[in-house]
Amino acid sequence: MSRTPHLRAAVVGTGHRAQTFTRDLAARPGHRVVALCDPNPTRMAFHNRLLAEAGEPPATVWEPDRFGELLAKEGVDEVVVTTVDAEHDHYIVPALRAGCRVVTEKPMTVDAARCARILDTVRETGNPLTVAFNYRFNPVHETVRALLAEGAVGEILSVHFEWLLDTRHGADYFRRWHREKRNSGGLMVHKASHHFDLVNWWLADTPEEVFGYGRLAFYGPEAGTRHGLRRDYTRAHGADAATTDPFALDLAADDTLRALYLDAERDDGYHRDRNVFGGPVTIEDDMAVLVRYARGATMTYHLTAYSPWEGYRVMVNGSAGRLELDVEESRWQPPDTPADTGSGVRLTLRPLWKPPVDLPVTVLREPHGGGDTRMLDALFGPGPSSATATERDGALALSVGLAANRCFETGHPIRITDLLPEGSQVPSSSGSCPEQD
Repeated sequence: MSRTPHLRAAVVGTGHRAQTFTRDLAARPGHRVVALCDPNPTRMAFHNRLLAEAGEPPATVWEPDRFGELLAKEGVDEVVVTTVDAEHDHYIVPALRAGCRVVTEKPMTVDAARCARILDTVRETGNPLTVAFNYRFNPVHETVRALLAEGAVGEILSVHFEWLLDTRHGADYFRRWHREKRNSGGLMVHKASHHFDLVNWWLADTPEEVFGYGRLAFYGPEAGTRHGLRRDYTRAHGADAATTDPFALDLAADDTLRALYLDAERDDGYHRDRNVFGGPVTIEDDMAVLVRYARGATMTYHLTAYSPWEGYRVMVNGSAGRLELDVEESRWQPPDTPADTGSGVRLTLRPLWKPPVDLPVTVLREPHGGGDTRMLDALFGPGPSSATATERDGALALSVGLAANRCFETGHPIRITDLLPEGSQVPSSSGSCPEQD
């Protein structure tokens, strides 16, 4: 079957997460991946094998410093950015200026200056940005939004959101580039932006002020020594001390990780399997945050990155009752067994003066509760969807994490409006940055 006409796509950053986009675009008749951009040729070759498996021709490969040339020569219509978080703006801004449709992985970027640069470019070009917040597309989360919009709890007065990363998933952020805040913005930006965006979306409200405390309490050399967990090695591969460490990652034991990272080390020296109790680690693993919203509601948020199980609990309190969401994404299990990704979901409405009701929910046994598949449909067809996140949504979610990070440093509450340079404020929903069609 002919694949023409089609939109020509470039995927920038060819790590593990980028597979989702490469595979999906290759499977859609209206799209074709024509260019890959990454500093590592081995990883780009892996993605070209994915295209070959889908019956697609190989994409041309480009080094990052030639991205401008890529835009000029490849006739690209859409750019998907899945690089290290701190580098997102390096590709978002020139792609927007070139008139491309741009989709970026969350977080949109990692600091206020980069955020301002992106917002300014959107204003100047009129070309909007889409942020890939897949949590919005989980049917359970859509149900929560609908219930709150219908007034199930009356006026929303407060929210509590507890997020637990287990010692498999949580530990992984301390093995990779994410463990250095200059790369990822820390878990308040890289991970919690998912949750901040979700609450912003549920409440249809704007965060205004943030306060919080955060520290490195479990991972890193000092805490690891204090708790008797530290083993003496730099990275797991080839280290005898790592063979009995339940926190160590064996890259050679996983075909995809071996191909994307272990085999790619010869190109750039990047180690995907560093010791979670080694240094340097400049991000926090235990964070408590308080957010005040424009209409008066508050949110308390806690992230724990070293839990025995993984999931989250959300409680929304209102003038007519309370909505409770409990999600178990992984259960406890021995460290030498495959990850248990079984999910248990319970959604309970507790009205005032009435018995509680367990509400029916649609639970999809797919990555991110079905959020990935449904998000990709919204982004690349058959979409569109009102759940698609814009640069405004990306900036608001980012701003909560940035404000929290500043609180950790200063011990003082931070107003969102004080984060960005004058003239680069987050636009209003009716401002010059349109919703993505």
